[in-house]
Amino acid sequence: MTASSANAARPFFSEPVGVMWKTVSEDCNLACDYCYYSTCGGKPGKKIDRIDDRLLETFIQSYMDMNGGVASFAWQGGEPLLAGLDFFEKVVALQARHAPPNTVISNALQTNGTLITDRWAAFFSRYRFLVGVSLDGPREIHDLRRRDAAGKGSFDRVMRGIDCLRRHGVDFNILTVVHKGNVGKAKELFEFYERENFAFVQFIPCMKFHSQRTDEPGIFEITPQEYGDFLCEAFDCWYNGGEPVISERFFDNLLSVYAHREDELCIHRGRCPKTVILERNGDAYPCDFLIHPDWKLGNVGTDSLADILANPQYERFSRMKPELAPQCRECRWLSLCHGGCPRNRSWESGFVASGASGPDYFCQSYRRFFAYAHERMTELADKVRARLFRQGVLARCNGKPPGRNDPCACGSGRKFKNCCIGLRL
Repeated sequence: MTASSANAARPFFSEPVGVMWKTVSEDCNLACDYCYYSTCGGKPGKKIDRIDDRLLETFIQSYMDMNGGVASFAWQGGEPLLAGLDFFEKVVALQARHAPPNTVISNALQTNGTLITDRWAAFFSRYRFLVGVSLDGPREIHDLRRRDAAGKGSFDRVMRGIDCLRRHGVDFNILTVVHKGNVGKAKELFEFYERENFAFVQFIPCMKFHSQRTDEPGIFEITPQEYGDFLCEAFDCWYNGGEPVISERFFDNLLSVYAHREDELCIHRGRCPKTVILERNGDAYPCDFLIHPDWKLGNVGTDSLADILANPQYERFSRMKPELAPQCRECRWLSLCHGGCPRNRSWESGFVASGASGPDYFCQSYRRFFAYAHERMTELADKVRARLFRQGVLARCNGKPPGRNDPCACGSGRKFKNCCIGLRL
């Protein structure tokens, strides 16, 4: 069989499919009291239960056969570094062995940062891993909640790990859980990020439910009022007089939507992205917040990816996002929010594929914030679009503006008449 006929026969995914693998299941060396997943209390045991080698290769090979040239892996835990450097060396070797020519492979890893050494950092740098490091703010905030089993704070260990990443030029971002200890301190957090030269951050509101307990309502430690106040204060810091210097994922994504792009955050997209969440043993689920037998799609050690994605439970999950509450369908901000996360809504009969749902737990927060930021976001997005338009005219239009019905030079994918034609360029 020739290469061209082999490619024609390969059953590619109709759209990119991302993979998140719980590398060591719940094993973790920290005992953060707000963790939505791990229940080991910072005591993982002498033997770490990591992904089986045979299962790892079986999945990587099948995933590469169907990915259509783009393979996206996210490694989480527990604490994924407990799997050992040899495990991840095996991962990249298998990816290289089974990837078709010209495949774009990306690896992202989320860690508490305490186990990062120069050896780890050198590996991440060589294979271009994007590393997310959990850090809740300066020492007095971080150590309130992110402690080990002995009750000792982890701040100094995390900062040492970050120093290793910097020495080796690793791309990393900071993941900050917003909880009762820092929800009123957005300005203090931004001052800390600036002081430490953290250029990329993401805020994650603290949950009061576990991903394995789908019977628990999607509620959070902080109130909608507190989170709304936090977002407004944080936005003022991020906006920086119209010249943002720190990238914060939620605000950056919102700016992209104002600039006629699609939101990258699953919470505020029109539909949930195609992703498979894998437990250490290969069990597959549609969402990181639905790790429960009721939502199991199959097992990648015994079932094909095509069969897993065709499972009726996946279709059931996919229908939940557009099942909007009446107040959402009539909301001014629907195009920015899209009803939020289905896991954070209230449902008449638990998680169902049809029937009425209530609004997202943080609906009040988002409505307040969108109104607060709208004028400045519009102005900032116009500046961004104008800059992209000018660049596009030079790069793609031979220096001449596009026609009304041509694709807009800013790269949004819209026609010029429906995009930048009214901008002051």
